[in-house]
Amino acid sequence: MATTMARPAAEAIKRRAEEDGIEFFFAQFVDMNAKPSAKLVPMSNFDGLVSEGAGFAGFAAGPIGQTPASPDMMAIPDLRSYTKVPFKPGLARFACDITVEGQEFPYCPRTILRRQLARAKELGFTFKIGMELEFFLLREKEDGGIELADPLDRLDQPCYDMKGLTRQYEFLSQLSKNVNELGWGSYANDHEDANGQFESNFEFADALETADRAIFFRYMVHAMAQERGLLATFMAKPFGHLTGNGGHFHMSLWDESGDRDLFDDPSDPNGLGLSTLGYHFLGGLKKHAKAYIALSAPTVNSYKRLTTTAGTPMSGATWAPIFITHGRNNRTQMLRCPGGHIEDRTVDGSCNPYLAAAAILAAGLDGIEHHIDPGPTNDDNLYTLNERELKRRKIDLLPANLLDATRHLEKDKVIRKALGNTGTEDYVDYFIKTKQDEWQAYHEQVTPWEVKNYLTLF
Repeated sequence: MATTMARPAAEAIKRRAEEDGIEFFFAQFVDMNAKPSAKLVPMSNFDGLVSEGAGFAGFAAGPIGQTPASPDMMAIPDLRSYTKVPFKPGLARFACDITVEGQEFPYCPRTILRRQLARAKELGFTFKIGMELEFFLLREKEDGGIELADPLDRLDQPCYDMKGLTRQYEFLSQLSKNVNELGWGSYANDHEDANGQFESNFEFADALETADRAIFFRYMVHAMAQERGLLATFMAKPFGHLTGNGGHFHMSLWDESGDRDLFDDPSDPNGLGLSTLGYHFLGGLKKHAKAYIALSAPTVNSYKRLTTTAGTPMSGATWAPIFITHGRNNRTQMLRCPGGHIEDRTVDGSCNPYLAAAAILAAGLDGIEHHIDPGPTNDDNLYTLNERELKRRKIDLLPANLLDATRHLEKDKVIRKALGNTGTEDYVDYFIKTKQDEWQAYHEQVTPWEVKNYLTLF
């Protein structure tokens, strides 16, 4: 199969699994929504899993291009993704690519990213990403509602609160230990800007590896929370009055071997630490931002995190700018350049990291291939500028909702080509239809806000 490594490598992984005491494997894949699905495969069938994969009725798993009449999907493990489950002795996970009837399946998000990374390799580039995944720890109430897991987490500005970290020390320290056991390099854990919100950081890596890690990290946080009688969420905006969950991408291009950073330039006269290549990549991101936001902020709820004002959250800032600008170490810019790499702050915790990375990489490569000038650096506190001033400075905004984002995506030829054709349709069209159906289902809901404001008004 396309992603199965040579037999010597398979034998090496098998020996490693035996040494680790592994008894079962998750053969795991994701659908369009990045929901992890898996089968539990015993160690006794390792050879069969590697050679044939694990079979699935794809329609049952979620949006992944199948109907009830479709043939089985086979999840083929990428042996390089072997991951022990730190909190479940005897269990390991493989991230899998999907094949159907022996062929790579073009609806598989991981396959879409692999193909785009292969294109970057042909151009001499390795795409590396670090991802910051914020999450809330919650508790379900008897009435079915949700509340913060920590009732004492009540500060208006709880970011970095030491007492809040202490109250969640057991969970966060174990999460950090698990990340280190996986070899990902946990380097910081913090209380984030919202009450009940946290972040656990690990080192950057090749984009495919980071996407695999992000899927596993979200699963691990959910599982650890549930084992403690709690809930975790990476939903972009679970509470209207609190800051939302980001999934910021920190990006750079390296040479084909992955050894030399091609963005880093300490002599950059503009002070961003970026090379000419990095500036062109930045230009591509800005050119395609209105389209790729549909993939990096992919839900109806995502656009309630992305707001133009700072005053909604109790903390005083959204930390999720929607201004299509770039700047230095300035968190009011969509694209922050703190030195030698580019951070996109609009990516949220609900994104499919494979699809988001594929689209963003395509946008950046278009900037490089066409030498796109990103325009002037912006160092303003953009939260302080009113609508008139934004228009005067010609500062453009991201789409205000998912529907508008999909309309921009539909017209973007670069991202359309990057996500590929499935044989019957462009993947972009499948994505857009799925997301516009999601928007329509949301739009048809009558909300308590509407009833409160309109019931007896007329």
